Amino acid sequence: MEFEILGEIWDIETIAEGRGVYIRRHLDRIYGKDRWRKRKGIARVRFSDGSISIAEVHWFEAHGIGRKDFKVKREIR
Repeated sequence: MEFEILGEIWDIETIAEGRGVYIRRHLDRIYGKDRWRKRKGIARVRFSDGSISIAEVHWFEAHGIGRKDFKVKREIR
């Protein structure tokens, strides 16, 4: 399901970094080589059906490249 993040992401934590990022080779090939981290946080999201919810969001990020491949893991409210 497609979604849009509304506002800021809070309670950000690092789940994995460096060699612990299981799709690191894919990220290097698509976006460029760097020190990738898998992160998670809480954000307000709007889904494609128009509903708005608070959800746990996961993504990958690297310095100089930015945040990539967002995924909603679960709705909180």
